[in-house]
Amino acid sequence: MLRPAMQLAPAGALLAAALWAPNAQAETEPAAAASAQESEKVVITGKRKHRVSKGATNLKLEIKDTPQTISTIDQETLRDFGATGSNDALRFGTGIVVDEWETNRTSFQARGFDVMLTQVDGLGMTNDWGLVESQKDTYLFERIELVRGANGLLTGVGNASGTINYVRKRPGNSDGGEVIASAGSHHLKRLALDYNKVLTPDGEWAGRLVVAHEDKDSYIRALHNQRSTIYGVVDGQIGDNGVLTVGFTYQDAKQRSPMWGSLTLPRADGTLAEFDVSASTSQDWTRWNNRSLDAFVEYTHALSSNWEGKLTYNRNKGENASKLFYAYTLTGALENDNTGLYGWPYRSEGDTRADVIDANLNGRFGAFGRQHEVVVGLSHSRQKNKAVGYDATGYIGLPLPAFPYAGNVYPEPAWGATSVAADGKQQITRLYAAARLALTERLKGIAGVNAISLKRNGTSIYGGGVALDNEKTDKVSPYLGTTYDITPDVLAYASYSDIFQAQDQRDVHGAFLAPMKGINAETGVKAEWLDRKLLTTFAVFSAKQKGLATEAGFDPVSQQSYYEPKDVKSRGFEIEASGRLDADTKVSVGYTQLKLTGPDGKDIYEWVPRRTLKLLVETRLAALPAMRLGAATRWQSDADKIGGARQDAYLLANVFGAYDLTKDATVRLNVDNLFDKKYLRTVQFGAIYGSPRTASVSLEYKL
Repeated sequence: MLRPAMQLAPAGALLAAALWAPNAQAETEPAAAASAQESEKVVITGKRKHRVSKGATNLKLEIKDTPQTISTIDQETLRDFGATGSNDALRFGTGIVVDEWETNRTSFQARGFDVMLTQVDGLGMTNDWGLVESQKDTYLFERIELVRGANGLLTGVGNASGTINYVRKRPGNSDGGEVIASAGSHHLKRLALDYNKVLTPDGEWAGRLVVAHEDKDSYIRALHNQRSTIYGVVDGQIGDNGVLTVGFTYQDAKQRSPMWGSLTLPRADGTLAEFDVSASTSQDWTRWNNRSLDAFVEYTHALSSNWEGKLTYNRNKGENASKLFYAYTLTGALENDNTGLYGWPYRSEGDTRADVIDANLNGRFGAFGRQHEVVVGLSHSRQKNKAVGYDATGYIGLPLPAFPYAGNVYPEPAWGATSVAADGKQQITRLYAAARLALTERLKGIAGVNAISLKRNGTSIYGGGVALDNEKTDKVSPYLGTTYDITPDVLAYASYSDIFQAQDQRDVHGAFLAPMKGINAETGVKAEWLDRKLLTTFAVFSAKQKGLATEAGFDPVSQQSYYEPKDVKSRGFEIEASGRLDADTKVSVGYTQLKLTGPDGKDIYEWVPRRTLKLLVETRLAALPAMRLGAATRWQSDADKIGGARQDAYLLANVFGAYDLTKDATVRLNVDNLFDKKYLRTVQFGAIYGSPRTASVSLEYKL
């Protein structure tokens, strides 16, 4: 069972995406004409109207006031560009590299390091080994928030890359919704429904249902994906001052003929092979299926006009069933006639269960003639994972014909007895506190601290027979930040934090590596333009991670990579502009440049592109108001893997055109990879070709 472990990421921490606008805050509103007693009542309809999730922070900070670089990908952008899966969506994010090196597992990078933390509404899980299995359907979310830099205040553990926070859709104040039907290349068929219903005459209770089903083939030989998702949520008033929210998400994702591992391109003579973009190592009998059920309960209570308490509980249960096929070489290279590959079939079944509970108190207080904010919280999470593998004795290591081969050259084994492949437990208890102090009218200071207790027991998520014997780590990490208002529209900031991350990787002797420790610092300037419609950010960052697990070799006997700890430093800068130029034109542009060095001061992690550029523009035509057009381009510099593949710098472009047939009906055409560029979507672990040009048509209808 290769699933991410649940870890703490309560809504009380400082570093995540804050709210886009000041009116996007959850507020306590008095009734319009009420007695003194009624004036303290939380009006859920008013609160629901302006409320959006606070993501990973309970301090009511706007993006401009948060001493960290933050990007937001909203639902309008996801819909317009047809980004229904989380991998496609994250490619729009500044500084985010999507390393899709298999067809069902992906790693994300920011500032040169793997993103280890994924959240939903501020509660999250670490991605073991930096891997995310399967994709989330983006139709469930109002937006995706991307925080670059250290995330220690989010979880008490983390690294210097960043955090991804998915913000769920919540109930609204009026009945209505929409249905979207899509069809496109590779037999794409998709149907999605989003409907909101006010449940009581007084409007205090409402519910929302979101359903999406997608079925499609692929440009990769024999690969087929099917994903069904349902999300339901209800919220409403409890007494005069309480708001209760209850929701669940169920997703069933099935893959036929997935790739486990990727292509081997190096040849024995030192050249690189080149194949058709459809090339696959998989066999027709392979499958990779993931099911997950996520349920949550939130209760928020307004203690006064300035203080609020919040209790959140989240349970996630995942199931995995896979029959996979791995093609490997003994030397890391193909023979000159493209032979030299051997087969390794694998079957496993497993499940994970994760529980997170978070309680926090946040509010404002007056001192020395100014208002200050503070949050204090306590969190506890538990995660269990267990997987069994099936014996395939006699089938492992059989030679394969010259690549590319067909999907029926390696028969499915007669699977034998099962054995435990992974059986692990983990829990984290965390006490955290953060405060934003108004030192002067212009100068604000932010200070935070985390005290965590981490316990792990059992085997690694990848098994291997090496057990964690009740490993325990206690750690206290500080966070310091400051902001200074140069003008009402321009702000300078700086931040510093410790970072700490337990590691699942093992050394050449099979022992788990010690936790990574390090420091992260960032300074920058943020400015608002065009009456606060456009936000620009310039940031300079530096991070050092000591003892970071770094791949050191591959053992052909155990078929496992082994790692060694290295001190790695990342330095660079980011520039981003995001917002609206006018009522009809939205723009987002981001550029990241970095340098990665190892303990010897020389370049390291050569597979990470050192420069990335994202540009997105959407506009409504003044001469034809019913028409909207948009383009999104992504450019990255060259990258390579020593002893592996190389990818030159490349540019990709996606475009869309949408036309309002009526006030309720809109048709949209999407074209991805407009110039049909052939490229490798990763070089870190082997290689897989990216998608060629594809097109789809969607019809949206408001209900």
